Amino acid sequence: MSLPVHPTGLGRDTVDPAISTSSSNSLANDDNLNIELSDFSAVESSRPSFPRLSTKMSYQPLSSTDPDEQKNYGSLDTTPPGSPTALLGESLRIEDSVPDIENPFLDTETAEYWRQVYENCQYECRHVYNPKLEWSAKEEKELVRKLDWKVCLWACVMFFGLQVDRGNLGQAVSDNMLDDLGLDTNDYNYGHSIFLVSFLLAELPSQLVSKAVGPDRWIPMQMVLWSFVAISQCALTGRGSFLLTRSLLGFLEGGFIPDLVLWLSYFYTSRELPIRLSYFWTTLSVTGIITSLMAFGLLRLRGLFGWEGWRWLFLVEGLITLCVGVASFFMMPASAVQTKTWFRPNGWFTEREEAIVVNRVLRDDPSKGDMHNRQALTPARLWEALKDYDLWPLYAIGLFAYVPQSPPKTYLTLTLRSLGFGTFDTNLLTIPADVFHIMNLLLITRVSEWLNERSLVAIAQPLWTLPCIFALRFWSGVVEDRWGTYAIIMTLLSYPYCHAILVGWCSKNSNNVGTRTVSAALYNMSVQTGSVYASYIYRDDDKPAYRRGNTALLAINLVSILVFLLTKIYYVWRNKQKERAWNALTEEQQVEYRRTTKLQGSRRLDFRFAH
Repeated sequence: MSLPVHPTGLGRDTVDPAISTSSSNSLANDDNLNIELSDFSAVESSRPSFPRLSTKMSYQPLSSTDPDEQKNYGSLDTTPPGSPTALLGESLRIEDSVPDIENPFLDTETAEYWRQVYENCQYECRHVYNPKLEWSAKEEKELVRKLDWKVCLWACVMFFGLQVDRGNLGQAVSDNMLDDLGLDTNDYNYGHSIFLVSFLLAELPSQLVSKAVGPDRWIPMQMVLWSFVAISQCALTGRGSFLLTRSLLGFLEGGFIPDLVLWLSYFYTSRELPIRLSYFWTTLSVTGIITSLMAFGLLRLRGLFGWEGWRWLFLVEGLITLCVGVASFFMMPASAVQTKTWFRPNGWFTEREEAIVVNRVLRDDPSKGDMHNRQALTPARLWEALKDYDLWPLYAIGLFAYVPQSPPKTYLTLTLRSLGFGTFDTNLLTIPADVFHIMNLLLITRVSEWLNERSLVAIAQPLWTLPCIFALRFWSGVVEDRWGTYAIIMTLLSYPYCHAILVGWCSKNSNNVGTRTVSAALYNMSVQTGSVYASYIYRDDDKPAYRRGNTALLAINLVSILVFLLTKIYYVWRNKQKERAWNALTEEQQVEYRRTTKLQGSRRLDFRFAH
């Protein structure tokens, strides 16, 4: 027996098990939903007997605005295939505990099911899984602080290593690198595009390798390999060597960011991750400030041993990344229970702290333990993740949202030089935008957390850049008034960066380890695709005002605003569809669905999309 579900547009949200208690039962009858139930009693004798679950905490309809409003962690949206998601037990309310964290494992059937899942996949933390473990809010606060110092801080240091080598080309060209190598602006664009395409193509393969060998091994290897290429840029001789190093850097750096996000997800809950990612991307601006100050000194070495200043820049900054990469082999434990090793005999955590770290993450999302950290994705699971069309709106945002500010950022030092600023002043004048960028990034991410809202907060980014792009396109004083032009560009580049919100949003709506691994790469690939076409918007024949280029940026900015609004509308609509289908089931049928469905992640009827 089966339960066919034929709601218009519901697509994948079909219900597998037979769950009817009458010979003919129509649960819903409207334009979008037509669920016909077969006789449940006819299959009772042929169906395996399941233990009866408590229904004292049966499903309560979620708000269509956001699933976090009433989320019982793990009970509604985090179950892998075949789960008897009996997440209906009494919540564990710990004295002095964080009020919005509940324990989905108090029901014995649920706890035993997940114990078996963790055992079958050889989840590395399974030995500390404890459904009855309790801890205080004070303990958790102190532990999260320790995680921030041990895990998040080093993630920021590694991102610093990435951004040093990824962003120093802009400082190098301020020292006449293009003239020294016989290159022009179009060669610079081409080299930047080759880097981005290589970066993009490496994203998914890098994620698959990282999932198979572990991000704690793969990320340090990546950093050491690309640091050698970064150092070799000090020996560039012309166009060929310039394009070759750009391509190699892109291939080796590609996938680094989603790899690191995957590692962070082992330690933080879904509510904590976006804030930590905001710290992570704050490093982008901090690196810009530090490297601008470094460039101020290093570029003054022009003439030392016959080298141009930009050659010293590549050499020194490449060596910095090499040191960070080597240190990362010793600073990245595979998991919270694997911090003890020969060079760190006491580890980072006590046994109790290890248990708290693991159980708080699992109670937030039980599926985080349905694969171990050295387990590769199968082709079938990869394909399922690739065709998850409910995540495509987020990829569309990545394709457009970061384009309007990209050319002004890429050409910042060249633009400042064309305005008449000297080499050293140019690098110092980039710092104010980085400072305000940090403040706005942290602010927008916090506001998103406080309001529990993603799309309508993240849309602040294109709304911020719109008037700045409009001014660059239509103001007659662009270039002519150098301080006015500088003020507009600094305001534009101080935009509230929504990337941390989007990455956390994508992770949340993925809802299982396999999809999360792939979606992180696909989202970043969409961002890099946007960067590729952004690199061709400012052309040599359009400078110095780039009127044609800014017209294109203005149009893309408007499209970006529209995509944010449509994404909001789409997820609200999808949640309403799922809500109707779910409410059409009786309480007993909902229990049976959770017990027997083979659908997983966002495909489940009891999952609600964040927006």
